Amino acid sequence: MSRPPKCRRVAFLPGVTYFKPAGIPLRALEEVRLSVEEAEAIRLKDLEGLEQEQGAEKMNVSRPTFQRVLASARLKMADALLNGKAIRIEGGNFEMSPLRFSCAYGHEWDVPFDTATGMLPQFCPTCKTPEIVPLQTLGTGWGRGGYGCGARRRRGWQKGRISTIK
Repeated sequence: MSRPPKCRRVAFLPGVTYFKPAGIPLRALEEVRLSVEEAEAIRLKDLEGLEQEQGAEKMNVSRPTFQRVLASARLKMADALLNGKAIRIEGGNFEMSPLRFSCAYGHEWDVPFDTATGMLPQFCPTCKTPEIVPLQTLGTGWGRGGYGCGARRRRGWQKGRISTIK
């Protein structure tokens, strides 16, 4: 029996999940499916400029796994761009990373993603000041989607919806 796949940690859900070449009708297009974790690997390496070791740490995977996810994403994007295919970002095996906050007095703390989607923290848990800011880029997808793997594994994320696999 094989080992179950480890969830990849994702800190950003894209607000736009479908890209198509201009001038080609949808019915004539082939699609390439890019998983959410593949999009996250591209974001970390190519947009944020992180080294593979740093990207792997942020996604909670090994460096070789990060390299495989990144290579798969780049291959799919090259196929779509050079062969005139649409790109759909959806699905995968991922969990949302906790959100990190800081107060004006330098205290920092994490809030689990599923807790923060219901209500943003109003006060610092240490000094109770209301002057708090998020320490990470929340992106347009923040507050949408699900959190967790294992018993709460998420697959099929699309346009802000998560369907739970039991």
